[in-house]
Amino acid sequence: MMKHVFIAAILSIFALCSYASDPTATTYTYTECQGSAMPYPERTVKNLSYPDSLTPIFINHIGRHGARFLSSSKPTATLMRILQKADSLNTITAEGRQLMSLCKLVISRTAGRWGALDSLGMAEQRAIASRAFAAFRPLFKDTKINAISSYVPRCVMSMDEFTHQLTRLDNHVEIYTSSGRQNSQLVRPWDDDTEYQDYISSPDWHKVYDDYFSSQVPETVAIRAIGKDYPFSKGEAKDISMTIYKIIAGCSAMSITVDMERYFTPSEINALWRVENLHHYLTHSASTLSASPSELASRLLSNLISTMSDAADGKNEYSVMLRFGHAETLMPLLSLMHLPGCYYMTNYFDTIGMHWRDFYVVPMAANLQMILFRTEKGRLYVRVDLNETPVPLIPGRNNLYTPWPAAEEYLSRCLPLYQQLN
Repeated sequence: MMKHVFIAAILSIFALCSYASDPTATTYTYTECQGSAMPYPERTVKNLSYPDSLTPIFINHIGRHGARFLSSSKPTATLMRILQKADSLNTITAEGRQLMSLCKLVISRTAGRWGALDSLGMAEQRAIASRAFAAFRPLFKDTKINAISSYVPRCVMSMDEFTHQLTRLDNHVEIYTSSGRQNSQLVRPWDDDTEYQDYISSPDWHKVYDDYFSSQVPETVAIRAIGKDYPFSKGEAKDISMTIYKIIAGCSAMSITVDMERYFTPSEINALWRVENLHHYLTHSASTLSASPSELASRLLSNLISTMSDAADGKNEYSVMLRFGHAETLMPLLSLMHLPGCYYMTNYFDTIGMHWRDFYVVPMAANLQMILFRTEKGRLYVRVDLNETPVPLIPGRNNLYTPWPAAEEYLSRCLPLYQQLN
């Protein structure tokens, strides 16, 4: 036992020394290092307050589904198989046995519900709906609301929980909902975009990611669980470390409490998060490798502009329009709009984690709200809220309320050139 403790200490010291010498190393918290699996941050209605001189007249809302069970049984099945092999070879450690118990709990809790919205995710959507109702009440009273979602059940359920909460708060509102593949062009455009599929299958981003994976993922996480005498094949220890990370990072979204410090040092979990974060960035945000991931959202952005324009002209019959999709719906859109913290261009991909953070961009139930306001004199302004926190719309400017004509011009320029010319 003492021998294992000594080896673990040496490995941790080695990792810490490497960590300290890396200028691109991050020091985010264990909670933040859950990445896109992090439950929605706490918010209050005060976040959404606005000047008395403004009256809200329309809201466009684009939301990710709420917290969910793990989307696939593959990680837990893979890790259980490895842990059982380590057990049979008598290399497994006490930490490995704890992991085995955790995997069994995840499998039991998730049985038949892989990828489904859980009770936490339902509560997240109800809370967001309640705050919007409280902050912008005139838009939810005796009005019409339109809501769409992708065909994926957790998105449909997110829409249902959100709209059901609105009807609980005021049952005079008329809500029209739609879910299915007919909405894919707006909320799941990657399903049939050939240019994007070509990029995903290209070697360009794979080489960047694979090289970073090899240099960053610590083997120490796997070794502490499986045992130093386990017959690892080439690269297997890194793969196991990443699998352990993905399972544990997803536990909070399932309301499973895990002491993450038991399995990772701060430097280890930051390294694992950076690798997963880079994967999200390369595949769903604009980068120097390709603009196609962000351009996936061009039809959605065009739809947002046109519906806002109709509301500005008094031609939109809805006071609120809701769209429910995925992290992969929001990441391209926020990147295409160049919102702060959601757009970063560099050829130094090891710096991504310092500037583009998936836990900030797309935690569970992430959302973008575009609120159109009118002054007493009839002037129109737009405020953009990312995860219910106002952010500047136009790069280089700090104002949170942008005149609608300027906002419309800016957003139109964000569209790909071929759409601007149409």
